[in-house]
Amino acid sequence: MLTLKFYTLLKISALRILCLLLVLGISSPANGFDLSEEDRTLLKKIEKDSIQYFIKETNPTTGLTKDSSRAGAPASIAATGFALASFAIAANHGWISNQEASEKIKKTLATIKKKKCGKKGFYYHFLDPETGQRTWNSEVSSIDTALFIANALLAATYFEQSGLSKQIYSLYNQIDWPWMLNGKEFFCHGWKPQDGFLPYYWDMYAEHLILQALALGSSTNPVPASVWKAWRRESELYNGKKIIYSYTGSLFTYQYSHAFIDFRNLEDQNINYFSNSKLATIANWEFSSANQSQYKTYEGAWGLSASLGPDGYKPYGAMPGNAMHDGTIAVYAPISSIIFTPEESISVIKKIYKTQSPNLYGPYGFRDSYNLDSNWFANEYLGIDQGIIVLMLENFLNDGAIWKRFMKLPLTQRWIKLANLKRQENNSAE
Repeated sequence: MLTLKFYTLLKISALRILCLLLVLGISSPANGFDLSEEDRTLLKKIEKDSIQYFIKETNPTTGLTKDSSRAGAPASIAATGFALASFAIAANHGWISNQEASEKIKKTLATIKKKKCGKKGFYYHFLDPETGQRTWNSEVSSIDTALFIANALLAATYFEQSGLSKQIYSLYNQIDWPWMLNGKEFFCHGWKPQDGFLPYYWDMYAEHLILQALALGSSTNPVPASVWKAWRRESELYNGKKIIYSYTGSLFTYQYSHAFIDFRNLEDQNINYFSNSKLATIANWEFSSANQSQYKTYEGAWGLSASLGPDGYKPYGAMPGNAMHDGTIAVYAPISSIIFTPEESISVIKKIYKTQSPNLYGPYGFRDSYNLDSNWFANEYLGIDQGIIVLMLENFLNDGAIWKRFMKLPLTQRWIKLANLKRQENNSAE
């Protein structure tokens, strides 16, 4: 009886502590990682500072967000999407008011509706932030449209009782997903008024899984399930790990879809994409370590992903894949891998913050990238990189908060069913 009473009291105490944590707004990290309060404070600071990019670099009239903090940069439809989600997240934390977030989102939606900004429900990659008109001879982009819509739908979950949700779903429902197939089983990268469809297609593993989910899950203009099955899942061994890899080996390709979709308990043809991204992240770390004698930037640090570099924007990456690299580390890459490799990510985040902050940390958090071998440090921020930082840290710090919202959407459930994904209820994919 004494033992039973002891365990009963222990359970009650644990429940009281949990309730206290919920009242205080303190959530556990995704995957139950044991996070110190010091590390939590740093990560929360990075998330909050990164959101400042969207508050300051979004045009106050049109609601379009700049692709880069560089003066004169165009707006990016993908960055604009990340802004919508970031405003909602900021309001949820009390960093801005609900009214301010709602007003910002309304301005964006009004511009998108008025300017139309694309074709068949898809949007141009780059827009003039002041007018909403196409700029830089950019394409109507399939993946950038998907990122905009996914972020907008996420924002809608925070404002379900307002008219914002209805407006956002109207944009989603009008997208003609089959049109972007161009008569094939793969999504085209994009379309231009003067040239038609681009010659590039999403035909192997990459960041397009979120595009696939949105297209299959559409209740108005869906694509057939065969489109999900058509793209290639090519694998290669690296240090004994079998990885379904992307062409460039850039870490972002293993992150973008995972910001929205919780793949931990989903299996596709015996593939768990969460486990796959974890293996690819570890491979990126191992590849960097193996090359640290050649590049001092890699000494105790890693994160090879598409980013700015000494010679411009490059699709940096590790093996397996093309593995283009020159000693440049994209700071967002290890931060956004935190849901896969919390210990390794936190270690490198703390190292970069401690050793490189004077050159890299500013009003919007970490600037894009750096290269010690070239004594080069990015002096600007990129909107999409800020966005993936915000969403991944929100997932990690708050027990998969983004995942929980996105996985409940009917479109997500339709995609899971049509793609014939198997649920692994008690599999943590560790």
